[in-house]
Amino acid sequence: MKYIRTFFSVVWRCWFYLWMLIVILLLSPFLLVTIWSDQTYATFYKVARLWARLTFYGMGMSYRVESAYPWVKGKSYMFIANHTSMMDIMMMLLLVKDNPFVFVGKKELAKLPIFGFFYKKTCILVDRKDSKSRYQVFQSAQNKLNQGLSICIFPEGGVPDDTSIVLDSFKDGAFRLAIDHQIPLAPIAIGYLKFYFPFQWGMGKPGQVPVVLLPPIETKGMTQEDKKEIKDQAYQAIHKEVVQWNIKRKG
Repeated sequence: MKYIRTFFSVVWRCWFYLWMLIVILLLSPFLLVTIWSDQTYATFYKVARLWARLTFYGMGMSYRVESAYPWVKGKSYMFIANHTSMMDIMMMLLLVKDNPFVFVGKKELAKLPIFGFFYKKTCILVDRKDSKSRYQVFQSAQNKLNQGLSICIFPEGGVPDDTSIVLDSFKDGAFRLAIDHQIPLAPIAIGYLKFYFPFQWGMGKPGQVPVVLLPPIETKGMTQEDKKEIKDQAYQAIHKEVVQWNIKRKG
């Protein structure tokens, strides 16, 4: 039985990469037209959301929003969420409709065929081992916020090799940016993707993903001295939801 599940998971994973490629190729005329100018980013974002929807549901996945705090349409936010799967990218695009954002992500993804081309053209890339790269992120984020866009960061900075870790510690970047630009943090808790579509091959299956859109954390009037406080607040809010889902899953 174990070998049958592993075989299914490997075939399903291969289908993911194939299906994602097919969807990108189908949408590539619209993507290519909209990635070259800041003025067309809002249109690109709509196409990207369509890509996310087709890819996500084409994998047999679904999601349910268990509770949601409404975001102000068109307002700039610092969106943050726990990071456990490649599908986190699709989830964020599906969840955020009226506040177009730009991902801050690791530069290694730019090496992926076809996907990487669009990724590096539309995202803020960071090499966390390079201090100059981290500094450039702040400059790029400033430009995007000036255009009325939001920013999306997975504050764990990556996925830990130790799968027993429920939620890894948060890096400072998202919180420093939010305070610098006085924009609210919008925490999002995503459940079960760690089990449905992990980074490890030979594991995973289709399923329904629970999501909670947590109340934003205001940063107006705050300084960098308040960074630890809001980072801890965001961490505890997301951690609470993830722990509860893990308990339900085991139960």
